[in-house]
Amino acid sequence: MASQDHIRNHVERGFDQARLAVLTVGRDAAMPPVRRIKAADLGDVLVRGIDDFEAYRTDIIFLCLIYPVVSIVLVWLTFSHGMLPLLFPLASGFALVGPFAAVGLYEMSRRREQGIRITWLDAFGVIRSPRFGTIMVLGLALLAIFLLWLLAANLIYQFTLGPEPPVSIAAFAREIFTTSAGWAMTLIGVSVGFLFAVLVLTISVVSFPLLLDRDVGLATAVRTSIRAVAANPSPMAVWGLIVAGGLVIGSISAFLGLIIVMPVLGHATWHLYRKVVS
Repeated sequence: MASQDHIRNHVERGFDQARLAVLTVGRDAAMPPVRRIKAADLGDVLVRGIDDFEAYRTDIIFLCLIYPVVSIVLVWLTFSHGMLPLLFPLASGFALVGPFAAVGLYEMSRRREQGIRITWLDAFGVIRSPRFGTIMVLGLALLAIFLLWLLAANLIYQFTLGPEPPVSIAAFAREIFTTSAGWAMTLIGVSVGFLFAVLVLTISVVSFPLLLDRDVGLATAVRTSIRAVAANPSPMAVWGLIVAGGLVIGSISAFLGLIIVMPVLGHATWHLYRKVVS
């Protein structure tokens, strides 16, 4: 019972912090300094991410089994509810909520950096963070962006190949690659999806690690992330391509590759934050 009360108190405090975060958006003033980095620095970031993964491989693999499971469930729901046109938007949209899904991995890297012995359970230490409520608010914002992307993808389908759902996967693939409407859907969808991805990268690449690491508010975290991207447009563009490419590779083998790709990218994001924010 005491343990349940302990967890409940953390969650209740998180909701209180979330409400406060919403009420105080825009009131932060102090901005952490932002460094300029080079694209070559991303190699070191990935090496450090791989090192974190290898240091706690068993724990992290156990923790990250949830990623392919969730992805497979989403695919199953797509097929079972006749939403085949949303299959690719659902799979690619995982990148939009990925920064929030990787918060536990940031926490593991943060603790390892401090020399603390950790297990997979420490990934949930984020619940005890003083900024847990603020992290939840930002996570809900990414979820809202993800839902908007699905809405946009559905509208694009409706105005190109729709409104009738495809009769089969083969017929859907044939329409995509052999008709002008299919090519229009692909080009418009990729372009719109790119804009959503840029938005999420800009507001989240630094903000989640910063909230874990320092006593800052939501506005400061998001503005710092925007400043970090603005100061390093080329390296951040390359980082976005690395993340997108990694998620594609991780999704090819029935999403099982995400067990490795997600933790490496998550840990690497923490080290990217360390390089960018002084």
